[in-house]
Order: sequence, then C-alpha cells, then structure tokens
Amino acid sequence: MVNFDAKNELQDHSEAKVKLLGEYLKRFLNIISNDGYTEKINMYDLFCGPGLYSNGGYGSPLVTLHNVKNAYYNIINNKVNKVPKIDCYFNDIDDNKVEYLKKIIKEKKLHYPNIGNLYFTSNDYRNEVIRLKETISKYKNEKAFIFIDPCGYKELKADDIKELIGKNKKSEVLIWLPIQFMYRFSGEATPDVLKNFILNLNIKNEVQKSENVWDFIYALKKGFQNHLGDNYFVDNFSLKKEENTVFCLYFFTSHIKGYEKMLESKWEIDTEEGRGWNYKGNTPTLFFEQKTNKLEDLLMIFIKSGKRSNYDVYEFTLRAGFLTKHATEVLSNLQKTSKLDVFLFASNEKARKNSFYVKYYRPNDNEKNKVYFVIK
Repeated sequence: MVNFDAKNELQDHSEAKVKLLGEYLKRFLNIISNDGYTEKINMYDLFCGPGLYSNGGYGSPLVTLHNVKNAYYNIINNKVNKVPKIDCYFNDIDDNKVEYLKKIIKEKKLHYPNIGNLYFTSNDYRNEVIRLKETISKYKNEKAFIFIDPCGYKELKADDIKELIGKNKKSEVLIWLPIQFMYRFSGEATPDVLKNFILNLNIKNEVQKSENVWDFIYALKKGFQNHLGDNYFVDNFSLKKEENTVFCLYFFTSHIKGYEKMLESKWEIDTEEGRGWNYKGNTPTLFFEQKTNKLEDLLMIFIKSGKRSNYDVYEFTLRAGFLTKHATEVLSNLQKTSKLDVFLFASNEKARKNSFYVKYYRPNDNEKNKVYFVIK
C-alpha cells in the first residue's frame, strides 16, 4: 500500500534545478547514445523522492525518464549506430516515496521496456555509494550519470566523487548542495560534519576568508578541482531564490566534451550570466560588452603567457565558464582591432582571417594544434 501523499509543491529553486538537469540530460544522452561504443547507459538518482508534486511539478525521476524516452526515439528515427540500453535506478531511503514514484511512473506510462529496465531501492545513501563504486569499477562498454540531491549535506564526502567517477572515468556526477546553510554554519561553531567536509577539500583558509556566500561557492569549486586534479572538470550553477537562500549544483566529469555540454545547458537557461538563475528574469543589461570584455581580459593574459594553440584556447575558455562562441567573438574582435595575429603551426605563416579552430577534437586529431595565437 502506498501511504505517501505528495502535498509539497515543487519550489522555484527545485524547478530551476530539474530544468538544468533536463537540459544537460538531453545533450548527455544524445552524445553517449551516438558514440558507437557504449552498449548501456546507467542513470542513477540516489535521493529520488516521489517524482511528482502537488502542483504538478516533475521531480528528477520523471525529468530523467522523459529525456530518456526522447533520446531513445531520436536515435531510432535518425537510424544512426547501434542503440544502447538505458537503465534507470531510483533510490530513496523512504519506502513510501519510492512506492509513490512507482505508482506515478505506471500511471503516466513513463517506462518503455524496449528502452531499458527500471530498478527501485530504498537503501541508505552510504550503502548505495559503496555499491556503486564497485559496480562502476567493472564497467567496460557502459557509462553512468549519477544525480545526488540530498536533504542536507551530512551524507556527502568529497572522496566519494572521484571514486564514483572511477579510475576508468565512466561516469559523471551532479550534486545539489544547500550552499546558504553550509556557508552560515562555516564559522567558529562549525558542525563536525561540515568541518570534516571543508578539511577534506583543504579549503579551511579560503572558507575563513569568505566574505559572502559567493566567495564560499568559489572556495568549494576550487577545493573540488584541486582535490580531483587537472584531469577532471568541475563546474557550478548557483540558484538564488531570495536574498538569504542560495543553493548550488556542482558538476563533475573527466570528459571535456561532457563539461562543454553542461556549460551549454547553463547558458541555455541563463543567457545573461551562464552561471546562475534569476527569478526576476533576465532584465536588459550591457551583457555583450560586459561578458566579452571579461573573457577578453582573461584570454589576452592566457595567450601572452605562452604559445597557445587553438585547443589550448578551447580548454581555457571552458574552464573559465564560457562557450567557444564567446571565445570566437573575442578573438575576432582582437584580430579586427589589430591586437591579435594567428599563425599556422605547420608553416608559421599567417592563417586566413577568422580561422581560429576553437572547438573540441578527439585526442589524436592533428588539428588540435592547427594554429597558435600571438597578442601584439
């Protein structure tokens, strides 16, 4: 018998959260499904909740299933490559929520057995993480996406992220954190669980210097990046509901292409900043000038510091939180104003105007180093 009653409404910040999740999954599933290599994609939601709210809002499980269906049938219609199975795993320690979720999925006919299997569990998060680490370590032609949306943060450990991505780098992780609450309690009377989290990331000094929640968000991102190393990519997306309520999604991957797709998802949602959600709407600003100038400064410093190829600029742009189209705008403007020269690596001759080649390349592609840039 299902005893759970979904009386809670999907809040604005949660709606923004699942919108970002959906935008990313569209891109993630399309790329992995068409790589010609992956035989199965595993979608994990470790704090799945009931899936549907009293105001009709979709939670993460329903958003996931909706995107799984769309991705699968897009592949079928395009008739490209083999079609991987897409299995979904929904876990919540509350049995009633899981049973309610099963009921909603059945009522809305969101499970398509020809796409993949559904699995439901009611396990403690720590036990799920231990099981997942072992499972992912055995992947060969499989990949995973793991969504972690806890009620708080006491269950989380920074070490889990690297282990969930795995040495074989077969998964990507998206974590939702109540940043405002973490920041509020990061002072002298810090709870042990938060203190250990901060020590684990080795950001005690940065946290102590934080003058506001945005400094704290950046300190965590920097800590995550240092903890994982340069072979991994970390990004965050802040959600500000009101002055004293800020949440944040952190994304982790070992694949630069997946990282680029998350950035595209952010910019799709928030065209002004690409890094946060504004509930008052994106009011007209000097967006183009502000954003271009900021990236322009960063790129000029980067290019001056060494011989930078088109792929170097690609990776630098993404790690700075911008898209390749932004870099192209900046480079074009610098070239137009005679501040930038572009040369071919092979001959050291000048490249054709507006030939920047700033995009993703496979590891062994020779065009990764097609041109290099010189600031005059």
